[in-house]
Amino acid sequence: MKVVLFCGGLGLRIRDSEHLPKPMVNIGYRPIIWHVMKYYAHYGHKDFILCLGYRGDVIKDYFLKYNECLSNDFMLSSGGRDLTMVTTDIHDWTITFADTGSHSNIGQRLLAARKYLGNDEVFLANYADGLSNLNLNHQLEDFNNSDAIGSFLCVKPNLSYHFISVGQDSKVTGIDAIRTTNVLVNGGFFIFHKEIFNYIRDGEELVEEPFGRLIGDRKLIGYRDASFWYCMDTFKDKQVLEDMHAHGDAPWEIWKRTASSNGHSSGMAKISMSEAAAVARQ
Repeated sequence: MKVVLFCGGLGLRIRDSEHLPKPMVNIGYRPIIWHVMKYYAHYGHKDFILCLGYRGDVIKDYFLKYNECLSNDFMLSSGGRDLTMVTTDIHDWTITFADTGSHSNIGQRLLAARKYLGNDEVFLANYADGLSNLNLNHQLEDFNNSDAIGSFLCVKPNLSYHFISVGQDSKVTGIDAIRTTNVLVNGGFFIFHKEIFNYIRDGEELVEEPFGRLIGDRKLIGYRDASFWYCMDTFKDKQVLEDMHAHGDAPWEIWKRTASSNGHSSGMAKISMSEAAAVARQ
């Protein structure tokens, strides 16, 4: 199954990404886009379409010069003249690099990638800036058992903001940390039937008008995973993910799990159409 990755973000709120596209900001020794691709490859989906935008040349150059040794075991012999890889990362990946415009929104990037999907009935998509240990097989099963055209992951936001309640006299009546509320946001990790293209018009953003039409036709479902999701939106978010990686506590690195524990994430449930409508528009 093909995986469409939206790679056009600037990442302006991440301090060390001034001259990098957001997907190329490192978590450990690999950029976040690599972590996302490694996640999908773990589930057997290794045919990627990268929707390039700002500094797409940086992403192209990275993969053209990809160094397998950074994230794999290898052996040197003959005084360093011979190198033998023990494991490899991307030898069986297929990556299509598609220029989808420097200022295009997500909906238009998806339209531009349509020609690379071929005759596939169903495909996957991702913002390429969020990491999760979502059991993709479970989400796919849920999608395939429905009549939906689109599915997306609904998550608790990793935000430090607070919800404020104010009375008519302007007196504050309540303050709640967003993480302690029941609010869900769109976490990406999309599954689409090819009919999604019947819902997107030129110039439209994906989760506004097209998702609104899907909701009207009751063809959009939300999928919840209460285990782990984190989006790298700011420099602080990058630091959080870096620290988790450095301490060996990176839940998204499901490819490092033992075979016996693969595919057993908990806390997942299908949500109602009304909940999906509220989440999709956030």
